[in-house]
Amino acid sequence: MDHHSIGFLHPGAMGVSLAASAVASGHKAYWASEGRSDATRTRADMYGMTDTESIEALCANCSIIVSVCPPHAADQVADEVIGHGFEGTYVDANAISPHRSKEMGIRFAQSQITYVDGGIIGGPAWQPGTVLYLSGEYSESIASCFVDGVLETKIISKSIGDASALKMCYAAYSKGSMALLSAIVAVSEQLGIRDSLEAQWELDEPGFSQQTHERIIRVTKKAWRYAGEMEEIASTFESVDLPNGFHLGASEVYQRIADLKDMEIDPSISEVISRLSAEC
Repeated sequence: MDHHSIGFLHPGAMGVSLAASAVASGHKAYWASEGRSDATRTRADMYGMTDTESIEALCANCSIIVSVCPPHAADQVADEVIGHGFEGTYVDANAISPHRSKEMGIRFAQSQITYVDGGIIGGPAWQPGTVLYLSGEYSESIASCFVDGVLETKIISKSIGDASALKMCYAAYSKGSMALLSAIVAVSEQLGIRDSLEAQWELDEPGFSQQTHERIIRVTKKAWRYAGEMEEIASTFESVDLPNGFHLGASEVYQRIADLKDMEIDPSISEVISRLSAEC
């Protein structure tokens, strides 16, 4: 097996778990600390990632770069890598629409950079169950970088955009339904019938109300990221002439609770409902 120098932009909770799987598979993992937080440095150091300091140096030292960042930043990160004259294989593993990934692939091809489309389903890959889906002609070379780690890889096709399409369709339900439930609880509170609604939920499925409260509270930690993902899903629906309004609404739901991620302790369900019910 060839051993690669793989750069990860940027090693957040998900990115550092991918890096750990690459290291477990015999590869070296790199990151660039310039402009990153102390929390990111702590994560990277904990899992033996090598700091190149700048993205320019990372591009010069790595044969593969994996981008794991919030959807809104995906193009900026890609363009920065292109601008530094990277000559290897670039994997966009972000939650972006398939047509956005295809456009990104065209830009990389114009710069003679190999491009692989990726989509991650699951949480940070510390336990089995998280899958990195890949599509594009060079997917096999990327899948081979994670063979001995916890992260699972699956190649969908040789067509750029297919991995992103799967991610969009999966998250449209998994994360879209969570936004819907959050809004329903807030609406029922505003209308004064939440107790009655939750009593009916208990008749349908014992424990559902409490589970819903717990899930709503947990999602506040990721809502800032999910808001952009819902916009990407809305764009995906629109691209095939299906209504995009539901996921635009889901994006607004997540935007309303996005800043709750900064609370030192988890908010109460009442605090989340209050934030959802307030006008932005």
